[in-house]
Amino acid sequence: MAATGQTKAAETPRIKLMSNGFAIDHPDPELGERLMSDALGVSDRDAMDGILRQLVRASVNGQKPDAVNLAFMISMVKSIKPRDSVEAMLVAQMVSVHVMAMRCVHNLANADDVARQDSAARALGRLARTFPAQMEALNRYRNNGEPAITVQNVSVGDGGKAIVGNVTQHVGHDR
Repeated sequence: MAATGQTKAAETPRIKLMSNGFAIDHPDPELGERLMSDALGVSDRDAMDGILRQLVRASVNGQKPDAVNLAFMISMVKSIKPRDSVEAMLVAQMVSVHVMAMRCVHNLANADDVARQDSAARALGRLARTFPAQMEALNRYRNNGEPAITVQNVSVGDGGKAIVGNVTQHVGHDR
């Protein structure tokens, strides 16, 4: 994907993994922190460092953090667009659960005995149920606790009336 100089400067910076931690890899450190904070949906340095540290730990492949996996995770968080720190924490969990589920898929596909197959299948099942629950929690939070209702198709005939909004009907009252 090609980018102009201005677009390149505004991209979410990469994370440079080092033996003693990590650093935001951007020519302008202040801009790099701001871009990373925006991508993660947090408003201050401590929240950004905390979410990044957790994502680095969740990106581990083998015994070490994986830069490619981490870049994917940050990209997914950015694409979901968390709007505050609560959403940032939930989205980081969602991305981590997805990565773990895909790791279980790999382990299941490569299991060479029944015990490993069963273990990977159980873990995959739990993670696969967790992800949609997290999506639902994010949607509820974004809608201030109200369940999201989508109306697919409404048709009203000539002379008919449609009501858009909440309707309460009391059962058992004849009028």
